[in-house]
Amino acid sequence: MGYFESHAAETLDFKEILYEKADWVATITINRPFNYNAYSTLALRELATAFQDAAFDDQVGVIVYTGAGDRAFCTGGDVKEYEALYIQKPRDYWKYMGLFKAYIESIVNTGKPVVARLNGMAVGGGNESQMACDLAVMAEHAWIGQVGTRVGSVAAGGATQWLPIMIGDRRAREMLLFNGEIRPRQALDWGLVNRVVPSVVKGGDFIEGATEEQIRLAQKGEDGYSINLDRLDEEVDGLVEKLLDQFPECVRYTKQQVNFWKDLSWHHTIGHARDWLSIHYTCYEPWEGMRAFVEKRPADYMGVRKRAAEGRSSEFVWGPPRGECGKCGAKGIPAAFEYCGVCGEPLGEAAASTVETEGAAS
Repeated sequence: MGYFESHAAETLDFKEILYEKADWVATITINRPFNYNAYSTLALRELATAFQDAAFDDQVGVIVYTGAGDRAFCTGGDVKEYEALYIQKPRDYWKYMGLFKAYIESIVNTGKPVVARLNGMAVGGGNESQMACDLAVMAEHAWIGQVGTRVGSVAAGGATQWLPIMIGDRRAREMLLFNGEIRPRQALDWGLVNRVVPSVVKGGDFIEGATEEQIRLAQKGEDGYSINLDRLDEEVDGLVEKLLDQFPECVRYTKQQVNFWKDLSWHHTIGHARDWLSIHYTCYEPWEGMRAFVEKRPADYMGVRKRAAEGRSSEFVWGPPRGECGKCGAKGIPAAFEYCGVCGEPLGEAAASTVETEGAAS
């Protein structure tokens, strides 16, 4: 038996994704609907493994990538996991970004066409994930967006690199700086997706061009409205059929050639992004932004600006580590501390003036 023989999908025994292979198609599904299909560290490992398996399997001609349920395709990284693990140990975020890099590259480098089935919102890393795919079909109740600068991060996992290529520089800046919602028809006009299909149903009939209110009612199952993904599946199946009716080696090399600009921008920037994001996780902005997300409150954006404008630290939560205790000799005490964090000794008048400068209540 060779190293690359086809084997049943269930032998991989995934925990956080679903993986199926049948009729020349591999279907990979993020199965975390309880948090809108945000990927965890484990999910990234499993996704990269599934894409590699599908890439190497000669009984697979096309890969379909989607999310469980009908609310979300993917909402990027699990911010609760970020706040719990990577804010506490930023060096581990560098390792996490290594997994994320491998995951994105596993999509781009499959050598086979990947169709993103956008069954719901594609936000943050979810949008970056669908951009890594070759084609995208979007349900009309879904939306696309980025959130990086609102949670203390930068969308440098594909969005800063590929949005200017896909939709143009000005539109890319609008998406990345404003973090707004891009609705399906706008996404289609901009070139973010290839197809948009109706997904809101009332009385058994699909509604073309559903309003936001109709979408809201459908997602709640009220007033006879509901979400139905049959048309989405029909459109995806149609694309899959067309893709299979091509020579596979020619498809593989066509994909490699078309990937040139993606590869160029990605490989010139992702290493820098990996290091900068890891270092940035020691700063105030991700600490505030991700805590605000977890606590379900607005982040204090102006508070960060005011700290800097008033001469206080906007990089460190309690000021730079420059204090020193005269009693126990502890050094590197945050500038805003009135008492030594080791022995509890008051830090004296010098510390009090530092507190006034740095802001003890920050």
